[in-house]
Amino acid sequence: MADDGPTDWNDRERAPGTPPRVIVIGAGVAGLSTGCYAQMSGARTRIFEKHVLPGGCCTAWSRDGYLFDYCIEWLIGTAPGNDAHQVWRELGAFDGKTMTNFDLFNKVEDASGRSVTFYNDPDRLEAHLLEVSPADSAPVRAFTRDLRRFTGIDLYPFLTAPPLRTVRERAALLRTVLPAFRLFWRTAATPMHTFADTFQDPLLRQAFRNIFFQDPEGFPLLPYLFNMAAAHHGNAGFPQGGSLGLARSVEERYLGLGGTVTYRARAEKVLVEDGRAIGVELRNGRRYFAEHVVSACDGHTTVYKLLGGRYTGPRIERLYSDLIERPGTLFPAVVSAFVGIRGPFGEEEAHSTTHLLSAEDAAELPGALQNSLVVQVRSRYSDGFAPPGHSVVHCTYFSDFAYWKELRTRDRKEYRARKRQVAAFVRRFLERRTPGLAGRIELVDVASPATMHRYTGNHDGSILAWKAFSDADDVAARLVGKDRMRLPGLSGFSMAGQWVGMGGLIRAASTGRFATQYLCRELGLEFRAWESDGTAAEPWHPGKLGQLPQLDRWSAREGTGS
Repeated sequence: MADDGPTDWNDRERAPGTPPRVIVIGAGVAGLSTGCYAQMSGARTRIFEKHVLPGGCCTAWSRDGYLFDYCIEWLIGTAPGNDAHQVWRELGAFDGKTMTNFDLFNKVEDASGRSVTFYNDPDRLEAHLLEVSPADSAPVRAFTRDLRRFTGIDLYPFLTAPPLRTVRERAALLRTVLPAFRLFWRTAATPMHTFADTFQDPLLRQAFRNIFFQDPEGFPLLPYLFNMAAAHHGNAGFPQGGSLGLARSVEERYLGLGGTVTYRARAEKVLVEDGRAIGVELRNGRRYFAEHVVSACDGHTTVYKLLGGRYTGPRIERLYSDLIERPGTLFPAVVSAFVGIRGPFGEEEAHSTTHLLSAEDAAELPGALQNSLVVQVRSRYSDGFAPPGHSVVHCTYFSDFAYWKELRTRDRKEYRARKRQVAAFVRRFLERRTPGLAGRIELVDVASPATMHRYTGNHDGSILAWKAFSDADDVAARLVGKDRMRLPGLSGFSMAGQWVGMGGLIRAASTGRFATQYLCRELGLEFRAWESDGTAAEPWHPGKLGQLPQLDRWSAREGTGS
């Protein structure tokens, strides 16, 4: 949208008789969600985004006819009949789209070729695990018994901010939680590492740690059971169009509600007057005013750059000065290698496989944090990810952000050489698994954690921000529930997104809903939301993605991305 329209965004005071203005910083999923709900509730909104695309981390880029889908591996809320799905329907995220569901969550294979497949169906999973290791019947049956119980639980508390829940909503939540309280408590208190170590089979000990593709370390059993149960019901699928497709659909919904997005517009600071946020100043010096400002970008940047560190308190300081630097509190950054292949790939393979690497192989991956490589056949997730008759594979591993950041800052030539090393390893690894494949590889495009930091501003290049079940979890929950997503001493301002409400796209979207519910009370508006009329939507097609960027120009010559 154009920078200026027939509005009063450049005026300190809003035009008489017009609805209150809300400025949103960042057009990621949380920012777009905030804009949608604020528009539905009668506010006028404007989103400023530094990038040329919506979505933030929920993004994709292209090269030579391939689409490199960066974010979604599974999405909670893809099946009808639950609150998570309602949020996505309100945001228009699924309009005109089909969903892809797989019968397994992930496959894990060790260096010798032994493998275990984590089927979403508890009965099939139990039979398979007992076949892999009959001696481990006790822990196998314990896990699948709990998985069956989770398949009967419908708990997606994403519609109303905790302090604003009605008596009816609280009662409904209790009716779900109380009968399963001991199950929740026990699985939340049992670390996956502790449980996995009860297996006799060394493959199962490692495989259970990698159900979520790589070992997030520190997770208890509960999230594994919850997500696999959701997948069993088709509620953790993959939407047509993928990550950027999701962002584009929510953007379309927002624009249809009358909102405005300005791209290539980096916010430099939040304007504050007498302890109240009154607008933003962009890098180009232009100022825009509003009755409320919502920051839906990186939390550390918001607190210490946009606001200069002036509005903090014990909770904010603990999150953004203490915990953010503590090992194990943030989700690790990721190295991504997208491989474009002429012809088919992986027709006999699982859609997603974690390969447990030998020490020698792992040593060849620069900055690797674990001895594993995830290989996903992304062209099986959605149409349009590869040219007709071609395939695209996404290879990832957890990596050290500081390694890549220092390398890129100190020696750009060496930085590119290390990315070529990643590309060369991926080529050799895939050829070793499928002889003759190397001759059909058309390109390898590598993105490092430094790439993520450059394009999104996410602290340490972390895609998912705070790690659930870490020390940050309780602090962030109080920031949402007790502080109402506000900062001490500053009115007219809110924060939204994964740096407030934890990681995951449904959580990001729900923070936009919560932030709007809170600001409606401040601005005297009635919070309103309704589902998009998806039946009238044009069927999804790749053309809806719009103009897609490549990464740096030199990547086309060297084949290693940004």
